[in-house]
Amino acid sequence: MVKDHTKIWDKCLEIIKANVSTQSFKTWFEPIKSLKVSNNVLTIQVPSQFFYEWLEEHYITLLTKAVKKELGKEGRLEYSIIMENPYGAKPVTVRVPTTNKKELKNPSVALPIEINNTTIRNPFIIPGLKKVNVESQLNPAYSFENFVEGDCNRLARSAGFAVANKPGGTAFNPLFIYGASGLGKSHLAQAIGIQAKENFPNKTVLYVSAEKFTLQFIESVRNNQANDFVHFYQMIDMLIIDDVHSLAGKDKTQDVFFSIFNHLHQTGKQIVLTSDKAPVDLQGIEQRLLSRFKWGLAADVQMPDLETRIAILNKKTYTQGIDLPKEVVDYLAYSITSNVRELEGALISLLAQASLNKKAITLELAKQMIDKFVKNTAREVSIDFIQKVVCDYFDLPLEMLKSKTRKREIVQARQIAMYFAKSLTKSSLATIGMHCGGKDHATVLHACRTVNNLMETDKRFRAYIEELEKKMSLQ
Repeated sequence: MVKDHTKIWDKCLEIIKANVSTQSFKTWFEPIKSLKVSNNVLTIQVPSQFFYEWLEEHYITLLTKAVKKELGKEGRLEYSIIMENPYGAKPVTVRVPTTNKKELKNPSVALPIEINNTTIRNPFIIPGLKKVNVESQLNPAYSFENFVEGDCNRLARSAGFAVANKPGGTAFNPLFIYGASGLGKSHLAQAIGIQAKENFPNKTVLYVSAEKFTLQFIESVRNNQANDFVHFYQMIDMLIIDDVHSLAGKDKTQDVFFSIFNHLHQTGKQIVLTSDKAPVDLQGIEQRLLSRFKWGLAADVQMPDLETRIAILNKKTYTQGIDLPKEVVDYLAYSITSNVRELEGALISLLAQASLNKKAITLELAKQMIDKFVKNTAREVSIDFIQKVVCDYFDLPLEMLKSKTRKREIVQARQIAMYFAKSLTKSSLATIGMHCGGKDHATVLHACRTVNNLMETDKRFRAYIEELEKKMSLQ
């Protein structure tokens, strides 16, 4: 019986679509074409080498599961990559195995771990009978080397590095890292674990989300293995709990975590926690746990400033071997201001557009992509973006706007930037002044009054403001 490769791939796409975001599906899976199926090998065609490498890096496990579900456990995958040469496009087939080192090799039931001749259950379902076999659940890509330091995260990064070099031996226990989503908390937490593992190979480091911790606890109660669950976590040398705020309202899970926390802290083990809020602002967490969160250091991670955003993009492109024009990097950094995840998403979208359409990455392409990206992304206008728009409008270098010069046209542009910063952002007057050359809050208030007065008395000036407002609204 001849199998229909189109129907098989359509069924694979149904599985994939249920497991990725709509944007990711459109970007990375809709352009794929199925070519044939033979001897349980499905061949799919992808538009470029970059496209193939991205799928291999990020989606091979999902692709493998989908293919095996439709073709059986012997199912395999091959790529046909369109490679350009001087004589025209030519498909080149690259054989890819259906399993790789990134797949978790977990059995369907938990295997026991033996510690001090006592057998307990391992909630991570990882093969092995000894403590050293506990996998850390860390992503090697989230290292300190790949973490870009800036004013927005310097305290948290420095404290994290100290903890990694001396787990349980600093005043930062627990180390509580907090900040809004997408600012790098999980990256930093995992970097601490990776560095600690390198420094102390015999220590057991474990990274787990609070959500997964909760699900494991529920499962252990259901199977009458709650004691095993507690004993497992009590033997960890460095416990990293991500998104601890998700324990809110889960009283039983908080009780068991309180017990584990106390044991680890009393025995000199290191605890690292991340949250979207500072301990003092957390709701639904028991007071006794909150008090323990405050025992060590609470370090915040803030939105990256312009220089940090540029550094992040440069780091990302360097590690991927991509040569991005400086004006493109600057434009992305000016345009995407809310968080690191969104910034990296914009870069990925730009690379995908260039790869799919076989276009060079130019400032014009970046502007087209950002226009589409922005329509689907809600975010606050930033001071950096406002300054960029004002400087472009008056054809001034950004450095001049931030300088101490008293030239009339520079002073006026600076006042307009302050006016829009106060109107369109939630930043304090002091913060606005700091961004505009280190001015104080009184100078910012004076600038806003001046702009308002000129708008009422000078038609040409009012036209400037109206045109700039239109440009701001494109943000």
